[in-house]
Amino acid sequence: MFLSLLRDSSLSIGEKLLYILVIAFCVLLSLSIHELCHGLVAYWMGDKTAKYSGRLSLNPLHHLDPFGALCLFLFGFGWAKPVPVNPWNFNNKKGGMVLTALGGPISNFLLAFLAQVGVAVLGNIRFASEASFSFQLANVCYMICYYLVMLNLGLGIFNLIPIPPLDGSKVLNAVLPARTYFKIMEYERFGFIALIILINLPFFNHLLMMIEQVVLAGYNNIIGIFIH
Repeated sequence: MFLSLLRDSSLSIGEKLLYILVIAFCVLLSLSIHELCHGLVAYWMGDKTAKYSGRLSLNPLHHLDPFGALCLFLFGFGWAKPVPVNPWNFNNKKGGMVLTALGGPISNFLLAFLAQVGVAVLGNIRFASEASFSFQLANVCYMICYYLVMLNLGLGIFNLIPIPPLDGSKVLNAVLPARTYFKIMEYERFGFIALIILINLPFFNHLLMMIEQVVLAGYNNIIGIFIH
């Protein structure tokens, strides 16, 4: 994502700087909302660990994983520092873990949908002059909405991959026998290595992009009912 912008010779230095600032803002917002929603769902399910750890916050410094944020910035998918959760505090241990794990990706899909509504609305506005302040402001807002869509789709889909420590691995807790699930989680320490390998495989990137396009097409079909 970011690398392709740097290689674009048609953009001026000022335009590239604007893109960098917009993408950085979208990355920090997306990661913060993702982790905040993990913490909120855990809190609603009876576990207050995230609250006592100061993670029920939109402050990106509370959630930032430098390498995960860099991957999201460069490649369009990544992760944040996991919110601490104590499943023994849940009223329903298995259900609490699954819902808490899904809270982050679902928040990303919802944010992506809202941002795509913004893209549709702003794309239909007509301005008398491209030099006007209102046009420039709308253009920046359009950029923010566009990158929020791309980043949140990537973040939501990527985190549903069932490889520890991603959210998808915790969802397995609901569909696998406990013995099988905990056997898989024994290899959690190797999950990060597996993710690094996946990130560098071209077919994996293409697969993620295909899934993103399918989800985006669904969004557009829904939005198209109300916005023409």
